[in-house]
Amino acid sequence: MDLQSLLVWIVILFNVVGMVMILLGDADILLQIRAKFGKSVKSLAGQVIWITGASSGIGEELAYELARAGCRLVLSARRIKELERVKKECMLRGRVKDEDILVLKLDSIDFASHKTAVNKVLAHFKHIDVLVNNAGRSQRAEWLKTSVQVDRDMLELNVLGVLSLSKLVLPYMIERGSGHIVNISSVAGKLGAPLSGSYTGAKHALQGWFDALRIEVGDKNIHVTNVCPGPVFSNILAVAFTENEGEEFRGEMNPNEKRMKTDRCAYLTGVAMANKMWEVWIAKNPVLFFCYANQYMPNLTKWLSGKLGLKTIKKMREGQN
Repeated sequence: MDLQSLLVWIVILFNVVGMVMILLGDADILLQIRAKFGKSVKSLAGQVIWITGASSGIGEELAYELARAGCRLVLSARRIKELERVKKECMLRGRVKDEDILVLKLDSIDFASHKTAVNKVLAHFKHIDVLVNNAGRSQRAEWLKTSVQVDRDMLELNVLGVLSLSKLVLPYMIERGSGHIVNISSVAGKLGAPLSGSYTGAKHALQGWFDALRIEVGDKNIHVTNVCPGPVFSNILAVAFTENEGEEFRGEMNPNEKRMKTDRCAYLTGVAMANKMWEVWIAKNPVLFFCYANQYMPNLTKWLSGKLGLKTIKKMREGQN
C-alpha cells in the first residue's frame, strides 16, 4: 500500500471512529477523551471554587462532585436553608470539613450586593480559584407572545448577573496570576431552542461575552470554560419563565424522558474544569448529533430543523425522542 492510500484509510478510520463516538457518546469527542485520559476531577483538590445556584440541579450535584474531590467550596443561592442542606450532604459525601464550605446567600440580580459577597469570600478563603456561574432560569413560551419585560428579566438574570459577579472576581484573579471562570451555558447557546426564545438569546449572549473575554485574558493565566448541557433532569421546568412577567411555568419532568442524570452532567462538568477546556457539549443523542451538524453544516441543519417541524424539535429538547 502506497503512502497516499494509507493516508486515505487513516482519514476514513478517523472519521468512522469520530462518528461512532458522537452517536454512542453523551458528550463531545474531546470531552470523552479527556474523561478517559485527561486530568481527573480529583486534580482540583484544595482549590477554592465558588458555585452560584448551588441549592439544586446541576449546581447541587457539582458541589457533591467537587466535595468528593477535596475542594473548598462557596455555595451560593437565595435559599439559605437549601444551601445548608447541600453543605451537610457535601460533608457526608466528601473529604471536606465545616470550615472548607462557606454558605453565602446571593441574589444574582441584586447587583449592589455582589461586591459585599466577593469580600466575604475573600475574607474567608483569601482567594478564589474558580467561579462557576450556574445560577439561572429556563423558559417555556412562544416567541411572539413573550413580553419585552420577560426578555429583560431573562437577560438580567442569565447574563447581566453573571457579568456583574465575574467583573468583580476577575481583577483578584488577574492580580493573583491565576483563575478560572466556568459558565453553565446550554446547548441552547449553540442551537435555536423553540419555545425558549428569551433563554436561547441569553445563552447565545453569554457565549459571546465570554468567548471575547477568553482572548483578552489569555496571556494572564485566566481560563474560561463554557459548559453547554442538553436536556438534564432537574427542577428547571418548575421555575422557568413563561411569556408573562412574574409567572413560573411550574412544569414537571417525566422520569422516562431521555434526559441525562444530573450527577453525570456534574461529573463531566468537573472533567471540563479540571482540564480547563474552552467549550464542552454535554448531551445525549439526537441533541449531541445536532450540535455537531450545526457546527459543521449550519445551513443544512437549519433546513433539516425546519423540515422536522416544531413538534419534533420540541420533543427532542424535552428528551422525548
